[in-house]
Amino acid sequence: MIATEFQKITPSGRPKVVVGMSGGVDSSVAAWLLKEQGYEVVGLFMKNWEDDDQDEYCSARQDWIDVVSVADLLGIDVEAVNFAQEYRERVFADFLREYAAGRTPNPDVLCNAEIKFKAFLDHAMHLGADLIATGHYARVEHHTDRVQLLKARDLTKDQSYFLHRLTQAQLSKVLFPLGDITKKEVREIAADLGLPNARKKDSTGICFIGERPFREFLNRYLPIAPGPILSVDGKQLGEHMGLAFFTLGQRKGIGLGGSQDGTGDAWYVARKDVTNNTLYVAQGHDHPWLLSETLAAMDASWISGHEPPLGQYSAKTRYRQEDALCAITAEQGDSFELQFEAAQWAVTPGQSAVLYQGDVCLGGGIIVR
Repeated sequence: MIATEFQKITPSGRPKVVVGMSGGVDSSVAAWLLKEQGYEVVGLFMKNWEDDDQDEYCSARQDWIDVVSVADLLGIDVEAVNFAQEYRERVFADFLREYAAGRTPNPDVLCNAEIKFKAFLDHAMHLGADLIATGHYARVEHHTDRVQLLKARDLTKDQSYFLHRLTQAQLSKVLFPLGDITKKEVREIAADLGLPNARKKDSTGICFIGERPFREFLNRYLPIAPGPILSVDGKQLGEHMGLAFFTLGQRKGIGLGGSQDGTGDAWYVARKDVTNNTLYVAQGHDHPWLLSETLAAMDASWISGHEPPLGQYSAKTRYRQEDALCAITAEQGDSFELQFEAAQWAVTPGQSAVLYQGDVCLGGGIIVR
């Protein structure tokens, strides 16, 4: 039996929901929707990064001003909490380790599991909250014996990929008010309400890096380690400044201009040999070195608490990718292997392979090959 979130998980009376408010339009509208539904709403602004408070790319000060302005208009209380230490220990340290090892991590996935739905959830419970909420585009469905994470109705904005490591305990306390509406509707609601951030640009950067130049940022924390750039046939074409600064499928920023064979095809990062500090590049978007029919993943996390049976599913190997038909062909402990019906482009170690059964997000793992 399926029940609505409000019917299933709220106690009698007026349940208290702490909403993670970022200063963006999504979390602002989420707070308004919950207040309209009869919840007691409190806003919480999370500060997760301190290193660049005076940096031109740091938006934390303006974001806080926007949160306070929205809270005042909605008539709700708001507070700020600093999770910078937790973030550095639980997310950023792992981020640096992965890049140093030649992989390309997705810190937003870990940030959701460790900060937004763990440190934030714990803090909200200490404030007396019954539930927490965020402006993520996803849905939660409550059944008698389990909670499921579903894709958002607006598939162009669906963020279930980033939420796939959440547990039953975490999901049972979460509301996603935007799960059933579109981004267009969110903007319209914000404009109708006269929210000061109704037209604010969506943030697109990594959670703590924001819009800043990525290579410049990474260079502060990882040493330059020059090495050769080779073509797939072993010809040296140039020199890289460190494998950490490149990811599979990357086209821009390689430093190779023109064509070596007269075809005019662009160069793409096709392989990273960490042992020999060598970057391999291939010409053409669909070069065989960029295509994979299988992958192996580790550090698996399943929303139900147990691995799905071997069989047919769909998967994403990166955000905004179309679902790809696949089969789980092997499972052992916290690892699994996938076989795709069609070869996938630039399957990247360090990224997440996330499995779905229809609209239901099952969980996933970190790609190792």
